[in-house]
Amino acid sequence: MSMRTPFLTTAHGMLFAGDCLDLMATMRSDSFDCVFADPPFNIGKDYKNGYNDRQSKEDYFSWCFSWIHECGRILKPGGAFFLYAIPEIAVRFAAEMHQTLLFRHWIALSMKGTFPRGKKLYPAHYALLYYTKGEPKTFNRLRLPIPTCRHCGKDLKDYGGHRDKLNPAGINLTDFWDDTSPNRHRKFKVRPGVNELKLMIPERAISISTEPGDLVFDPFGGGGSTYQAAENLHRNWVGAELFDCQHIARRLEENFPISCAQEPPTSVFECFTCNEDHSNPLLRRLERKSV
Repeated sequence: MSMRTPFLTTAHGMLFAGDCLDLMATMRSDSFDCVFADPPFNIGKDYKNGYNDRQSKEDYFSWCFSWIHECGRILKPGGAFFLYAIPEIAVRFAAEMHQTLLFRHWIALSMKGTFPRGKKLYPAHYALLYYTKGEPKTFNRLRLPIPTCRHCGKDLKDYGGHRDKLNPAGINLTDFWDDTSPNRHRKFKVRPGVNELKLMIPERAISISTEPGDLVFDPFGGGGSTYQAAENLHRNWVGAELFDCQHIARRLEENFPISCAQEPPTSVFECFTCNEDHSNPLLRRLERKSV
């Protein structure tokens, strides 16, 4: 599929309708400050769009390792790569990422509403792998509000009697996130009947690893959470999605009506390589701008 024209542009980014591997093949190495990926898990999930989520394990991991390596290639030195997955496949992803990237954290995200499966422990978390391309160039320490009871309003913990010593800005974010239910409430879902990543998850990842104006890539647009997070945080972005671009467009148009249909800054176009026939209108536009 041609990747010459974006499906949607905003004042911060551009979304392409097509395969992420095709899109990344047109990108320069060392271009992005952050990659956030929430791939299909190959568990037979019905995405309501025709995608086959039940491949052989060999084919699935071969495909995954291809886009994992491409994501590492386009990441800037010091850039961050966040990969969201269930633990069973996250361990395979981590081993592959270990080959070229620096491990930072296995962030455990509390899983709500699950049930025991066969002769296994009760599954209680998703994994968010956090790697960087060498030492991180950006690390912003985040703080969370001190948790309180929703009924009485009092603190949930006594903090060993040292409550008065806590930073008034809140408590430090750890690698265990118990406030990130992975499912958006159905009335807020972009794609009816399909679970979507809660906005808080990519928003935190982007906040930790980037500054305003930095460039973020998400190869699996899905419901568009990463792109909304990037817009909220004034980060520039590029994304790909095979099936649900119209849903993402509607989400962004509803939340950012002024930003949508505008043109992103030149730094977004600069992540693409120049081809010999100069047939890419994005590249021609960049060339005109640089004259």
